[in-house]
Amino acid sequence: MKTRIAFVLLFIFSLSITAQVCTNADKEVIKQKFELAKEKELSEKPIGDVMTEIGRSFIGVEYKAHTIEIGDKEQLVVYVTGLDCYTFLETSLVLSRCIKQDKYSFEDFVEELEKIRYRDGKLDRYPSRLHYFSDFLHNHDSRGAVKIKSKEAGGIPYTKEINFMTRNSDKYPRLKGNDEFIQIMKGVEDKINSRDYYYIPQDSIEACEKNIQPGDLIGLTTNIKGLDISHVGMAVRESDGRIHFLHAPLSGAKVQISEGALPDYVKAVKNATGIMVARPQEP
Repeated sequence: MKTRIAFVLLFIFSLSITAQVCTNADKEVIKQKFELAKEKELSEKPIGDVMTEIGRSFIGVEYKAHTIEIGDKEQLVVYVTGLDCYTFLETSLVLSRCIKQDKYSFEDFVEELEKIRYRDGKLDRYPSRLHYFSDFLHNHDSRGAVKIKSKEAGGIPYTKEINFMTRNSDKYPRLKGNDEFIQIMKGVEDKINSRDYYYIPQDSIEACEKNIQPGDLIGLTTNIKGLDISHVGMAVRESDGRIHFLHAPLSGAKVQISEGALPDYVKAVKNATGIMVARPQEP
């Protein structure tokens, strides 16, 4: 009897971690990335190197927005055949963490994706997703997946009231008219506003560039009212010896590396004020 109960519980658990929305094409991409990792023996390399190798492998992939906003309820969506800036960085981190743990199945990817995409690693409706990148960094710093380096790299206090989602709830279909979710997100914003964050102003990035390593997560701070980060990507070192920005830039474009070094790129981005930096940690 105990054996049957254990089997049923194991079966239910297996269903819970594999329930997701995806296509065979997305599964094939994940499979190819893991094959690449095995071929290049990436699990033996530091996670920053794994991040850059996996990130570079996505160069040329089409930008695709709103890929995880499927259906009326929050679901664990796997969509890697097209990427926006957030899903590009998220996918690269998830794959890298799987590779470093020698976990190469699609089920392994799905389990790690839930851990990275949602607050404290658990999907629990729409507000549980780490929507704000500053909140994403804080949550994963506290859980050991990344280490925030903005202050250490030369940053100064980041003082700004974050409330973009609740003040613009009509822009978010799952928030619009949902007072419960709006109040939950208001609580998330209050917590963000209670923390100490740091950023490197755009005019200081060049002087601080030596403190940024390939594979570091980069978030562009913005002067858009109520918003913390407007764009994300990762640091890579190019043949000129400088740190450049690997990212999924905008609709109509593809995953690419900035032509200029990171300081010049940030200065050219409308509304950008500087950057936050975090370093992936070994699982």
